[in-house]
Amino acid sequence: MYDIIIIGSGAGGATMAYQLADTGKKILVVERGDYVPVEKENWDSVEVFEKNRYTTTELWLDKHGKPFRPGMHYNVGGNTKFYGAALFRLREKDFKEIKHYGGTSPAWPIQYQDLKDYYLEAEKLFHVHGKRGSDPTEPFDAEPYPHPPLPHEPRIQEIVDELLDYGLHPFELPVGVNFKTHEAANAPYTLDRFDGFPDAAERKGDAHLCSLAKALQYSNVELMANTKVVKINTDDSGTKVSGIVTEQNGKTTTLSADLVILSAGAINSAALLLESKNEKFPNGLANTSDQVGRNYMFHQNTALVALYTKPNPTKFGKTFGINDFYHANRGYDFPLGHIQMLGKSDEHQIKADSPVAAPGFTFELMAEHAVDFWLTSEDLPDPENRVTVENGQIKISYSSNNEEGHQFLKSELIKALKASGKFESFLFKGIYFSKGMDIASPAHQNGTTKMGTDPKTSVVDTYCKTHDLENLYIVDGGFFVSSGAVNPALTIIAMALRVVDHLKNHVLTS
Repeated sequence: MYDIIIIGSGAGGATMAYQLADTGKKILVVERGDYVPVEKENWDSVEVFEKNRYTTTELWLDKHGKPFRPGMHYNVGGNTKFYGAALFRLREKDFKEIKHYGGTSPAWPIQYQDLKDYYLEAEKLFHVHGKRGSDPTEPFDAEPYPHPPLPHEPRIQEIVDELLDYGLHPFELPVGVNFKTHEAANAPYTLDRFDGFPDAAERKGDAHLCSLAKALQYSNVELMANTKVVKINTDDSGTKVSGIVTEQNGKTTTLSADLVILSAGAINSAALLLESKNEKFPNGLANTSDQVGRNYMFHQNTALVALYTKPNPTKFGKTFGINDFYHANRGYDFPLGHIQMLGKSDEHQIKADSPVAAPGFTFELMAEHAVDFWLTSEDLPDPENRVTVENGQIKISYSSNNEEGHQFLKSELIKALKASGKFESFLFKGIYFSKGMDIASPAHQNGTTKMGTDPKTSVVDTYCKTHDLENLYIVDGGFFVSSGAVNPALTIIAMALRVVDHLKNHVLTS
């Protein structure tokens, strides 16, 4: 018998575990995967991107019932072991109703101020480097980022200067990096393989290192790895969770706790609830609203690589972003989205994303000249974009929306790069290629257990407690009401901190 069981060790679950550890409660963290091994293959792009060494081998279904292998990582620390650690606050307006080219982004039942202090706490916990005020859309905070911004390497600084001359406002990207991970290391360290790679040097600000490892230093916190939760049970009244059913090495075990926190990620949390249906909840646990699994969002995302005639010897290019088009301005009636740099690509990543090499250029040469960007626009909540389960297999039924704004954003970036880089500076007067992210790339997953004050139209309340069950909380990207246009991780971490405060002040004291 445990006091608290946390399902999942990613951004939400690990943060909850660490912040609850000092309560003295007996806490169990259940993770379906194992630790990511620290090995030379961590930074091998062939192993990571071509052979998918660390992604799950399970297959999901698309809306047509066609199987695909998702880019999901089941391991201690969750997907944060592989994310780019760009840690943004949602903007104040993101919590309000916003009109888009593709429709309307609804208002949240909370406001930015409800998360403001927790955002700052989250930035400290995950070692965020940045420069307060450099982003023209960033919410005001009198306190600076915990660490100074990561410096631009020379080639990146040239591009920043060109974009400034063009009239845009590139800003220092907020990135979670802990350079003090190994206190005994006296030599300087240059960041390299980052986006999509696990960090063998363990300096990335991920949930395992920033939260879970600290939680496990407490004797009352336990991690059960390589253990999949297959069902959540309720008591006979159907008002409380009574326990969870786990599978480990072919053995099934039922564990109980006074409080259960579900943090398996927006997709897997929804799937688990749907698979946990019983007599009281025939449509899935905590699903009297019929909203579990609905409103799935993961952003309109595009990776764009521009090829300059000038080489780009940069090791770590993920140091600036552009939010000039985040809100409706610069001649656009509606928001377009956010632009940031990606980690520097190599020939293997170029080969994987480019259908053919440029005439006369090898993939290796292309990589030497490549400058890498990541574009994000909102996709809008749609109840028909949903997660379901068919014969035990996850199905993602998703139809893209709000594409027009994303295409405008892509066009504006290309136009800015050509103009600021003096058109002829591109190989063959403007060679670039881009790759849109489809449902196999669920890194920004959110929206499947949305937050609200009305139990008839939402799954959790403003503190992430399920409306239907008094001791079940869902703390991952599922609570998002809209997706915004920035990476969701910091908002998940901040919400976890907010929920812990609520639990300590109003629940665990009783």
